[in-house]
Amino acid sequence: MELKPLGNTGVMLPEIGLGTWSYSGGVDPLRKGIKLGAYLIDTAEGYNTEDVVGQATKGIRKRVFIATKVSGRHLRYDQVLRAAEESLRKLDTDYIDLYQVHWPNSSVPIKETMRAIEVLVDSGRVKYIGVSNFSVSELREAQAAMSKYPIVSNQVLYNLNSRDIERELIPYCEKHQVTILAYTPLDSGSLAKSPPFRRSRGMEVLEQIANQSQKTIVQVALNWCTSHPNVIAIPKSNSGARTIENCGASGWRLSQAQVELLDKAFS
Repeated sequence: MELKPLGNTGVMLPEIGLGTWSYSGGVDPLRKGIKLGAYLIDTAEGYNTEDVVGQATKGIRKRVFIATKVSGRHLRYDQVLRAAEESLRKLDTDYIDLYQVHWPNSSVPIKETMRAIEVLVDSGRVKYIGVSNFSVSELREAQAAMSKYPIVSNQVLYNLNSRDIERELIPYCEKHQVTILAYTPLDSGSLAKSPPFRRSRGMEVLEQIANQSQKTIVQVALNWCTSHPNVIAIPKSNSGARTIENCGASGWRLSQAQVELLDKAFS
């Protein structure tokens, strides 16, 4: 599994992690992913999967990087502290590696939210701070609100069919050393299988490149995501077999010509 830096922290993370939104696979697929080097697991208080992540990492906590999120409904100072304590309890751990604001909430000053998360870092209950679903302007505002620690990541929607972040967000994050965590990198499964009829030009090219590379279309779609130097993909899989397939998206690289073909086919 190839590794990428988390912001400018010096921490290296696998370029393919394990997402758990709408996850129902239990402990085994997560354990299988960790064994294959996908030791980044992403969850959230709103996913109802923190408990299974805690079960999957029991006894191997130091080998795993756990990212979770505080809900956008719980961004007042005291709410953040309570939400973090509840996440720690469900995860059955005494620290969270990456604590993220799940989405921005204009009714709560971002400075109040970040002040609470910085207190969590001070106390050792959180190691690093991230955000999710933040635009460039929202990210700038959040960065300006920090008094002690940097924002090291922004978790956003990114896949071959959803590429809005390429215009501003990816360049901004590259410049400011903010890692992109790409959620739904297979577009809720639509990039995992080609429909038998009326295949799009994009899917035809995806299949063509998969055949050239002797990889699956899933692996090509994920490898395309991680072809950006600061993008880590966090696909969700409810099965061990799909987890193995997802992890096989790392350790090799699409050629620049293949990346450009996909860019054009899915433009």
